[in-house]
Amino acid sequence: MTRVLDAERERAGTEFPAAPPDQRPPPRHARTAAWLLAAAATITVVFLTAGPQPLRAPLNLAGFLTGTAAIGYGAWRVAVPADRAPWRHMTAAAGLFLAGLITRIVVPGAAVSPPTPMALLPDVFVVPGYLMAAYAFAGMLRRRRADHDDPAWVDAVLVGAGSAFLAWTYLVAPSIERVGLPLIQFANSFFPVIDVVLVVLVAQLALAGSSRAPALWLFVLGAALLFTGDLLYSIRDGDLAGVPADLVDALYSAAFLLFGAGCVHPSMRTLTQPQQIMVRTLSFTRTALIAAAMLGPVIVAIVEPITGFVDGAVRVLLCSVLILTVLFRVVRSNNSRARAENAIRRRATHDALTDLPNRELLSDTIGAWSGQAVADQQEISLLFLDLDRFKMVNDHWGHQIGDELLCAVAGRLSAHVRSTDLVARIGGDEFVIALAGPSHSILAESVAGRLLALFEQPFPLSVGDVVVSASIGVAKAGGTAEALELIRDADTAMYKAKGSGRNAYALFDTSLREDLKDRMSLEQAFRGALERGELYATYQPIVDLATGEVDGFETLMRWEHPELGFISPLRFIPVAEETGLIVDAGAWLLREAAGCLARWRAQRPPGARALHMSVNVSVRQLRDRDLAVVVREVLAETGLPPDALWLEITESGVMEDIETALATLAELHEIGVVMAVDDFGTGYSSLSYLNRLPVDIVKLDRSFINDVGQHGANESIVRAVLAMARELDLRVVAEGVETELQRDWLRDQACDLAQGWLFGKPLRAAETVLA
Repeated sequence: MTRVLDAERERAGTEFPAAPPDQRPPPRHARTAAWLLAAAATITVVFLTAGPQPLRAPLNLAGFLTGTAAIGYGAWRVAVPADRAPWRHMTAAAGLFLAGLITRIVVPGAAVSPPTPMALLPDVFVVPGYLMAAYAFAGMLRRRRADHDDPAWVDAVLVGAGSAFLAWTYLVAPSIERVGLPLIQFANSFFPVIDVVLVVLVAQLALAGSSRAPALWLFVLGAALLFTGDLLYSIRDGDLAGVPADLVDALYSAAFLLFGAGCVHPSMRTLTQPQQIMVRTLSFTRTALIAAAMLGPVIVAIVEPITGFVDGAVRVLLCSVLILTVLFRVVRSNNSRARAENAIRRRATHDALTDLPNRELLSDTIGAWSGQAVADQQEISLLFLDLDRFKMVNDHWGHQIGDELLCAVAGRLSAHVRSTDLVARIGGDEFVIALAGPSHSILAESVAGRLLALFEQPFPLSVGDVVVSASIGVAKAGGTAEALELIRDADTAMYKAKGSGRNAYALFDTSLREDLKDRMSLEQAFRGALERGELYATYQPIVDLATGEVDGFETLMRWEHPELGFISPLRFIPVAEETGLIVDAGAWLLREAAGCLARWRAQRPPGARALHMSVNVSVRQLRDRDLAVVVREVLAETGLPPDALWLEITESGVMEDIETALATLAELHEIGVVMAVDDFGTGYSSLSYLNRLPVDIVKLDRSFINDVGQHGANESIVRAVLAMARELDLRVVAEGVETELQRDWLRDQACDLAQGWLFGKPLRAAETVLA
């Protein structure tokens, strides 16, 4: 039996997910400010290329300052605190760019063209600024993508290496030849190359999820302008073409304003939030870009002759980088596919929750063992383990705690078996342990006993210590074992263990297989029994002990099959419960009994005692939310007052699903029907739960009535129940009263009502005598 230790303490100790990071809304006017910055970028390009010359330099500096301030503001005020790292790196990059611009303005000769050695001073800040910007975008991509196998950065390296080859051939080498300043020209050629990497990283941000945030497109446009500006700067400083300096400055200033707009726009938060991974085939555009990055250098190497040793060495180096990057991408892609295939194979043979082997791998293992078992004269044993009342754990704490318990059970089982044994989870709360040992040994029985002892120890879960018991079925077979048959036999034995009271193990024998066949035959026969008119109702009187008058009747379902004859309720009721057929049969019995009571009440003379009808409600009916609807319909059809209908429930039935049962009972209580607890004392007998149930009647089980009046051991129990009932304002019905001595003793103890063969056995309606 599942036990919840200190339920209130555990409920109070339940762990809840940590609160999400600060999700305060962005500043009210952030969106408007972003679009104003984007508009300012357009105005800046126009003004710096066509406006008054004296105002161009101050406006350029103002654009940089405004963009840098906006980037910093977005990082500290708009971004979610937990995701600020990439935005801080972006702010640092902007600060380095601004320092480079100020250096160009302040240091004489740092901004002239063709460049002088002083041009390297701004690069001390600008080059780290580019690297920091790339690191910021890579950080965004890493958070947004959440996929370590994403080849975006590899593609960026490919495109960057190809661009570097073209930049060296058509920008750096010709510039060195014209200007004669190799270090400066090499530094200048670095900027367009890293710009390409930035553009690729920003593009990958767009491809990383379904969200297309405005901030993302502002960054894409800003990166494109930055690349264009750097390309024109390199052409101008290499003396390869006449490019106006104001145009280059305008593109830089506009790029920074767009970056600032992207950082201020509220949608910037989505750029650091994980997006759903969408596996796509390689697009045509991406394929063409990779192909161009690879073929471009090859074509250029063929068309353009090598001009010297340095030129040849740089080309070889860049081609080597391209080839190694392609090789790395191929290897990475192959390894990724291999990992995916291994994961698929593991998912097909292992349980996703516990990572234990599943039914398929269990069957394969038994098949593999069978041949070896014959040669080694061994037998294969299966222990089919099912957690008792596991549903109560799910209902009490939720499925997350239920899954946590299953994982804890899996870990404990795996830790207490041999390395050669196999522990599998084949569904729900069902586990199977497969082991091989010498024929006619008691290995399986000893393992089953140890496992039951293991379950006496609490499982430490996030809600506290929880104890749950298990029922185990044991089946054995020689080397000719068929996996499915062996699993079925162990499952059958497990149900025998459950039927014996749970928290036990049972061995399979062939008689269980016959019992299972009989049970299946009984199930098939019961299907359609209601439609064929084979079910009928009997009525047993319930007597007022004080007056001896009949107070009402309990209706009982009976089944007579045309071939099998009379079938005991002890046989067919459990089958009807398990299959769910009891729901329709129970509704029929309720209508039949209520209709019969309505006719009897109509036949009674005026002033006669008003009779009631007591009807048993099964566990499955309690779980059916339509039960209250059926009761309302029956009362409306028969015209019976609600208090004339008693519905009997069992303690164990309620405890199978306490929350659902309480909800159904509350609905029935609102209707006004009388609720009775049947077989009281044989289930939980918990006063705390009895106090929670909206019941009016307690029915004492017949096992407590057998020896009353003879100074039996149960007399004190009956007295205690009667005293408790009086304190709770409940009436008590004693079941199984068969002698006058029992009747008299119960009457002396002020028991309210009684039923049993002393007053009448269950009879059909036509045979029932109304007193």
